[in-house]
This record gives sequence, structure tokens and C-alpha cells, in this order.
Amino acid sequence: MHVYRVLLSAFLVVVALIVQVSVLARLQLPGAVPDLLLLTVLGLAMVYGHTAGAVIGFFAGLLADLAPPADHAVGRYALVLCLIGYAAGLTRPEKGGHRSATVPMLVVACTAVASTLLYAGVGALVGDTAARSAGLGTLVLTATIYDLLLAPFTVPWIMWLARRTEKKDPMAETSGASDRLFGLTGGTGLGLGGGTGLLGKGRSGRSGMGGGRSVIRRSSRGKAGKIKGVKKL
Repeated sequence: MHVYRVLLSAFLVVVALIVQVSVLARLQLPGAVPDLLLLTVLGLAMVYGHTAGAVIGFFAGLLADLAPPADHAVGRYALVLCLIGYAAGLTRPEKGGHRSATVPMLVVACTAVASTLLYAGVGALVGDTAARSAGLGTLVLTATIYDLLLAPFTVPWIMWLARRTEKKDPMAETSGASDRLFGLTGGTGLGLGGGTGLLGKGRSGRSGMGGGRSVIRRSSRGKAGKIKGVKKL
């Protein structure tokens, strides 16, 4: 688990939810409300990937379901943001980040439409017809416009912060050090792939488990307190 990733995600989600409820929801704009929480999930998912995006989306939606003045079933928005976060995370490049703003803006536009439709669809399943009475077409159009207008001021900064914390994450450095220790990256640890560790070179200079006298064979003829492999560990 990445410490900085969890802390940053929790902080941004809480701040976005507070701004969403206390400011954006009170603007009395026609149609939908600008969804800052959705944009926050998208920005984090496009950096962290689909798995983290789904987890962040679920907990962000669950907080929105529980935060007043929510008037819908608990878990409804959590399901929507979970699916949206997973889908947005699939757009993350395998190496590096997005080279232009085209892909993130397309993701914002598509997910604004998809989240509104999913929210209305889940509501219809549980008997909530508020979206239908308000005009589903109007909600989809206004939600897309508002999110696209708000995205340039939020999504790039969220993605930038996410990349910065990924580089500074102490858990990632610890993971890399442990990989080198156990020979997973070609270092000198306990690996079997050419490193000079517990099963490494013997006196004859040949490496591997079957070449020369290994440390284990030499130490087996001594006393238990003189086992060199244990001391190295």
C-alpha cells in the first residue's frame, strides 16, 4: 500500500466533497451541478490506474452518499464512481503520463455523460424517478458542459500532485530495496540468477547451487553458531 497515495487521495476527495456540497450545490445553476468529486476521481484514476481508480471512486461515492443533504439510497453514487474510476484508469499509459490534454478532456466528457446516465439508471432500478422528471437530456447536457468548463482548472493539478507523490512515496522505495535484496532486480542478495548471495559462488569460483562448494555445504560441517548464511541474513 502506498502511503502518499492514500493520504493524497483522501485529502483531495474530502476537499472536493466539501466544496461540492457547500459551494457548487448552492450556485442554483440550471440543470445539473458541476461535479468536482467526479473530476477528482478522474484525475487520480488517470495517474494511479484502474484498480486504484475503482477503489477511490467507491469510497468517494460512498462519502457523497452519506454526506448531507443526500436524499438517495446509500451506495448509489458509490457504484457509479467505482465504475467510472475503473474505466478512467484504463486510459493511463503504460509508461509515463498523457502527453496532451486531449485524452483527459475526452475522458471528462465521456464520463460526465456516462455518470449521469448510470446515476439515473441505478435510480430507476430503486424507484427514484427524479432524473426523469427533471429531464434526463437537460441533465446530461448541462453536466457535460459544467464538467468540461471546470476540468481545466482542476484535473491537471490533481494529476500533477498525484505524479509528484508517486515519485516521493517511501513505500515504493522500500519495495525496490526489498527487490534488490532478494535478487529480483539482479542485485547481490538471496537470488538464484547470478548473484553472489547465500547460494552464490563457492571456493571454486563457479556460481549456482550445483557448482563448487557453496556456503551451505561449507557451513554444514561446522558448528551451528558458525553458519555464515545466517549471519549474512
